Amino acid sequence: MKTSILEYYNNLAKTYDENRFGNSYGKYIDRQERKFLASFFKNKKYLKVLDLGCGTGRLLNFATHGADFSEEMLNVAQQKYPEKIVAKGEISGIPFHDKFDCILCFHVIMHQNKDETKSFLNECYQKLNKNGTLIFDYPTKNRRKVVSQQEDWHANNSFTISEISQLSGNKFQLKNSTGILLFPIHRLPKSLRRYFLPLDILLCKTFLKNWASYQIAVLEKI
Repeated sequence: MKTSILEYYNNLAKTYDENRFGNSYGKYIDRQERKFLASFFKNKKYLKVLDLGCGTGRLLNFATHGADFSEEMLNVAQQKYPEKIVAKGEISGIPFHDKFDCILCFHVIMHQNKDETKSFLNECYQKLNKNGTLIFDYPTKNRRKVVSQQEDWHANNSFTISEISQLSGNKFQLKNSTGILLFPIHRLPKSLRRYFLPLDILLCKTFLKNWASYQIAVLEKI
């Protein structure tokens, strides 16, 4: 199974950016995530930031290091950012001896199971400096209950924010969370989607974030 997934992403690497984030749906998500990260990192003086599961480097501009399990995806990332330090590795086996001030991990946990998510949290705890920050997204369980309940849905590994707090145990403290993709924009005309973005970002900061497609959790190492 793991080998077939790796082959899939290796084969997809050269067209990944265009296929996933070159359309109006992908751009909508990308802009929402980038706005959150730009706001978070503003005035932060982190020396080392790891983009874990960096893929083709979509968000690598926010990091100093990148890691991914696909060499082909890493090759694309390195071409975009030759100054970044990248290495092949897993989310439960970070391929650096360095410790980081911040680790970010986007669009990865959705593909894991609960045990793998626990391993991810444990590994990040080991690789973060004291009071280091972990930022990652995960599919929202409330959204899945309302919108889709297929067993083979890609977001089968979904959580509530309280479950994330429980999984992190005594290793992390939840500092903040926000939603991503509240509106079902795939059902809206492509020409109108971008007009919903500012309101989506605003509403995803309220209690409605619990019904967004994803949530971003910001955890601080204890």
